[in-house]
Amino acid sequence: MKVVMLAPASVIHTQRWVEALPARGIELLLVTQHEAVDWRAPAGVRTLQLPHRGPAGYFLNVPALRRLLRAERPDLLAVHYASGYGSTAALAGYRPWLLSVWGSDVYDFPRQGWLQGWWLRRNLRCADAVASTSEAMARQVRMLVPDIGEVAITPFGVDSVRFAPRPQAHEGIVIGTVKTLEPKYGIDVLLQAFAALVRQSVRKDLSLIIVGGGGQRGELEALAAHLGIAERVRFVGAVPHADVPAWLSRFDIFVAVSRLDSESFGVAVLEASACALPVIVSDAGGLPEVVAEGQTGLVVSREDAAALTRALVQMVDSAALRARLGAAGRARVIERYEWRHGVDAMLRCFERVSGRRL
Repeated sequence: MKVVMLAPASVIHTQRWVEALPARGIELLLVTQHEAVDWRAPAGVRTLQLPHRGPAGYFLNVPALRRLLRAERPDLLAVHYASGYGSTAALAGYRPWLLSVWGSDVYDFPRQGWLQGWWLRRNLRCADAVASTSEAMARQVRMLVPDIGEVAITPFGVDSVRFAPRPQAHEGIVIGTVKTLEPKYGIDVLLQAFAALVRQSVRKDLSLIIVGGGGQRGELEALAAHLGIAERVRFVGAVPHADVPAWLSRFDIFVAVSRLDSESFGVAVLEASACALPVIVSDAGGLPEVVAEGQTGLVVSREDAAALTRALVQMVDSAALRARLGAAGRARVIERYEWRHGVDAMLRCFERVSGRRL
């Protein structure tokens, strides 16, 4: 099967699809207006850089995409992100095409104004089929377009070999997160809850590691200082995805307490679970979908620092609880969210939409 993928080459999830699909019999051409800095497509995968960048590029690149599709005649056009790249595909008019939604495209973009909402719905209706990384985001799609029909679930899976338990050499209890430092991810709530935990606990060996870059770093560092926990909190900054397993190995507890439903899936939570870490998540978006409450982790109300503190106390005070939740989390990832399962789901979509068998 010959597939043209229209997607941002700079995003790790695009890169993982591009690396996985050719091994399953797909002849793949990646078309993008986003340049990947430290990544190259694997041998055998062609990449085409579209001539225009930025928001205008989604419209200015339409003629180039049309020419390419006329020349290549793929069995399927696979498009990622319903707002930007979805607009390019809808205007190009090629069929059949599969549109994968990722999060901010269906949560944030249509809320920017009447025109954006109308345009986003138009893109969704233009596609021959729509896929989502989570059930929560599929519900959002159906809310936007009630007559959309089936929305296939194609989750971002986890490589359970790369993300696996490692021997821990650190002392004390380390709480950690891997998130972009932006308001919607609730890092301020985590800092407030950790400060309360430090005040309540008799333990003197508690620390917090925050992995991720973003525009809120200075504000969050100032908050940590204001809360009196600056010496216990380490801001690591952004790291390559390849380095994430090593950072997870330094954690005893993983926390993700986003405050908005645009947290569409929670792949970082699954990566932590694959490393046998107990997890605490908020009830935002797709986060509760990847955590079995009381079995692989704990779910707390979003923006509720007191509830998060109580959950942290539970885990800090019980090594047995941490071990039980972590082991069950890894088993659940292997059963449901191993990377090959996500690839299988995507290939089933390809077959259904293209009408071709692999």
